[in-house]
Amino acid sequence: MTVTTVNPAIEQQDVDSHPDDEKISAPARGNETRRVNNDPRQKQKQQGNQPRRDKRDVHGWIVLDKPIGMTSTHAVAVLKRLFQAKRAGHAGTLDPLASGGLPIALGEATKTVPFVMEGRKRYRFTVAWGEERDTDDIEGRVIRTSELRPSPDSIHELLPRFTGVIEQVPPQYSAIKVQGERAYDLARDGEKVELQPRPVEIHELTLVEHGDGSQSVFEAECGKGTYVRALARDMGRILGCFGHICALRRTVVGPFTERDMIPLEELEALCNRAASGEGSLADALLPVETALDDIPALAVTRADAARLHRGQAVLLRGRDAPNSSGTVYVTVAGRLLALAEIGNGEIIPKRVFNLTGLTASSARNHDGSI
Repeated sequence: MTVTTVNPAIEQQDVDSHPDDEKISAPARGNETRRVNNDPRQKQKQQGNQPRRDKRDVHGWIVLDKPIGMTSTHAVAVLKRLFQAKRAGHAGTLDPLASGGLPIALGEATKTVPFVMEGRKRYRFTVAWGEERDTDDIEGRVIRTSELRPSPDSIHELLPRFTGVIEQVPPQYSAIKVQGERAYDLARDGEKVELQPRPVEIHELTLVEHGDGSQSVFEAECGKGTYVRALARDMGRILGCFGHICALRRTVVGPFTERDMIPLEELEALCNRAASGEGSLADALLPVETALDDIPALAVTRADAARLHRGQAVLLRGRDAPNSSGTVYVTVAGRLLALAEIGNGEIIPKRVFNLTGLTASSARNHDGSI
């Protein structure tokens, strides 16, 4: 069966979402009839005598230095459990194969996720030449081979063709929806999925290392929707030697860089210290407004803040009133209040923040250490 898509039928996904990334395996269940036991003492015993922890309001960003092998979905679940947070989500899927920056929003920070996802991403990745694989990465099945290996000069000559706005066909094994189904599900079922090319923007693509010619290391800065795996595939085809990703690390996501990243082991250690009263999980949080670095800030009085908090518009007045229009984030007494639109002489609230609960502390150092 061949499935052909048209552009409106393709759901936009972020960089390099992976066939295994949206799934957490559930335990296998037999067909036996199970008796429901509502005895709370028995439930506690079944849970290893672990009392259920109450969820709490936690607001801020964690930029996890995601280890290789962990899905983005699992990473969110782990951090949500560590912080006992009521709400959590990530700002851009990262392959299980990949390491690096996975921004995770907790609580009210989830309202700012779109601003991070629209930002640029930077990757450092290694392409292994000589083989093309069906997933375009090291986990896939080899489908083409070549004895040719590219020279540094041939690669440098090729790079301008992959910078700027280009047309890119997503990988067969991607999380893009095709007529309501994920492309990777169709590919796994043996169906040929003909995904249509779509425009993506690559701001920078450079060759960093070439070594003996069997592998090359690149750095790329790109916009939303770019597949790094597809870059490796397409460069290999044009060079005539084929290629696939064998290592991938994300170093920048929107306003977040490597200095903001925290390894999972460090977060778990902080959690243990906080449980014994020797620290606070707030030390690991970055403020909600960190995601809004590219948006102008506007300070208002407490009286105006009260109106905005109720969802009411506020008139701009006075000689210091901004004469621009567009999106701003509003603060009162240095504290984030709302996302708003300025237009027709008014501040119109769009998303109001309620930051009651655990928020970022001042203990987080500029280099990301805690």
